[in-house]
Amino acid sequence: MTTEHPLTAQAGALIELERFDDAKALLARRLAEDPTDVRAWTRLGRCHQGTKDHVEALRATDEALAIAPEDYNAMLLRAYVLRSLGLDRREEAVQAARAAIGLNSEYFAVYSLLAELLCFPPRQESWREGVEIAEQGVRLAPEEVDAYVTLWKVAAVGQDRAAMDQIERQILQLDPTHEIALSQQTAKAANAPGVRAADAAEMYAGALAAAPTSSSLSYGLDRATYRLLRGTRWLALICLVGAGAMVNLFPEEGEAPELPVPIGTRLWVLVVMAAIWAFGAFRRYRRLRAGVQLNVRSVLRRGAWSRIVLA
Repeated sequence: MTTEHPLTAQAGALIELERFDDAKALLARRLAEDPTDVRAWTRLGRCHQGTKDHVEALRATDEALAIAPEDYNAMLLRAYVLRSLGLDRREEAVQAARAAIGLNSEYFAVYSLLAELLCFPPRQESWREGVEIAEQGVRLAPEEVDAYVTLWKVAAVGQDRAAMDQIERQILQLDPTHEIALSQQTAKAANAPGVRAADAAEMYAGALAAAPTSSSLSYGLDRATYRLLRGTRWLALICLVGAGAMVNLFPEEGEAPELPVPIGTRLWVLVVMAAIWAFGAFRRYRRLRAGVQLNVRSVLRRGAWSRIVLA
């Protein structure tokens, strides 16, 4: 095992901190001293890849492979860089990923990369192979969430809903806060037939507590909250029917409705209707969990339509 040069090691630490420019400066010094340092070239490629300079990243990996054609890290990085260069370099990326598997067949990440290359953009002739390779990645790393995520993407390309659902459940067993799996499973549960708006809102609020940065969960909670606000129209309808009965708008046979209704009666009925509606709406609001209550107020502040619906 070769000893890593201190400048190359320091650059590696800076790359982990995403301080790519500082790492480039150290690597330039190192390569000026020894242009055959394969690891320095590979890390320079990672720096360029981190700053989206894919052409320079490819040049650095080519320099590394010219020195050590069987260096696994350089070959794997080359596959990633070629994928970043777009569809024109897709076949080269596939070849590089296959070559990396030939150099090291025990690392799951290269299987995930190859599976995605074979399935994106969707191509029927390569999709089945992509599924098999993604499954191999899961077998190699059954505790790695990323391996399951790749398998989920491949299943999504094939529109295999049952497989996607199973994979989402497996991901949540490994990482209960995983945003994609959590949002997908919550949406399915909240939109199931017969689920009340209040229950749906509580599902989304609970999921957001685990993944607070999820935009899809926030959107789902807003929709469920809007459904809650629309639900108050039933209280208004009950009030209207009650008011009609109070002023004899629904007379029995042979009776005449009391029209026009005196102003005092109108005001009295209005007060009663407002009291019934306010009590019913407040009671429903108080039964909601704290997160949903906060979102009700937030939706009313942010959405004009929500205020119109409530009015």
